[in-house]
Amino acid sequence: MAHPRHELDEAFLTPVRLSLMAALVGDVELDFATLRDLIEADDSALSKAITHLERLGYVTVTKGFVTNRPRTWVASTAKGRRALGRHVRALRAITESGRAAGSAGTMPS
Repeated sequence: MAHPRHELDEAFLTPVRLSLMAALVGDVELDFATLRDLIEADDSALSKAITHLERLGYVTVTKGFVTNRPRTWVASTAKGRRALGRHVRALRAITESGRAAGSAGTMPS
């Protein structure tokens, strides 16, 4: 059986990209400023994360205007939600296998 770390998605190995995808759970679409404030990231880091995830097809970006001000909205795609689900399952499997190994390897008192 392969170690669950092989199921981790490299796209989510940075905290900003993982946080971004977690914030976009379901069919929610958030504007850039809301997303930035929600995950407590600076503009540059968030912009880079969005660009990376958009290239992978994990998010979609919509640009428009609200009262003559430019706005950017971001939403996760079905592909991105599936990838995040696999990644989270792998993280759980890793942490659970560590607990099982730890309890199996303890010496009796």
